[in-house]
Amino acid sequence: MDTIRVLIADDHPLVRAGISSLVTKIEGVKVIGEAGTGGEALDLVRQHRPNLMLLDISMPERNGFEVLDEVTKTYPEIRVIVLTVHEAVEYAQKALRGGAAGFLSKSAAITELEEAIHTVVRGEDYISPEILKKTLLHMGKGTSNQERLATLSPRQREVLRLIAEGMTTKQIGRLLNISVKTVETHRATLMEKLGIHEVAGLVRFAIIVGLLDVGE
Repeated sequence: MDTIRVLIADDHPLVRAGISSLVTKIEGVKVIGEAGTGGEALDLVRQHRPNLMLLDISMPERNGFEVLDEVTKTYPEIRVIVLTVHEAVEYAQKALRGGAAGFLSKSAAITELEEAIHTVVRGEDYISPEILKKTLLHMGKGTSNQERLATLSPRQREVLRLIAEGMTTKQIGRLLNISVKTVETHRATLMEKLGIHEVAGLVRFAIIVGLLDVGE
């Protein structure tokens, strides 16, 4: 595959250098720029159009969420992994709602960073397992998820499970012998009924209600 061109945005020079050193050790990945402020990050995005951005939340000028918002709206083809010390569930949820393809702690091992990079570049979402556990617990508190599941038809449950397994709209259509438009209609109905408006949220819901087995 083509080289994955990565932009790193973090306001701490030593942290940037460390991340850059780790990333350059991953086969097929090249660091094409480093930014210390939100404004500089956006300038470099416009200049270099990377495939992937590793983005910190706390930065001067424009914080990570502001940068994420502009990048995902203006350059939707650029995948963004929020790489941060903030492991609170609320940060992960805000990042994913804002269009991030991944959310990873800076304490993650190089193997996890490599997995996250390759996962999001191929069009899937990645959340650090530890943060995912916290998110699932947070979502489960005070909610009647089984009641929400009960509002779905058998076909909608089936589509939800396939979406959670990472299948594309075309793959789901071929498997179920239905049109792409019908799959898209099911997806929109799922999101409306469940009040979840991003694929990562559908995946989390499917795990909570037992439609998707994530193992140990």
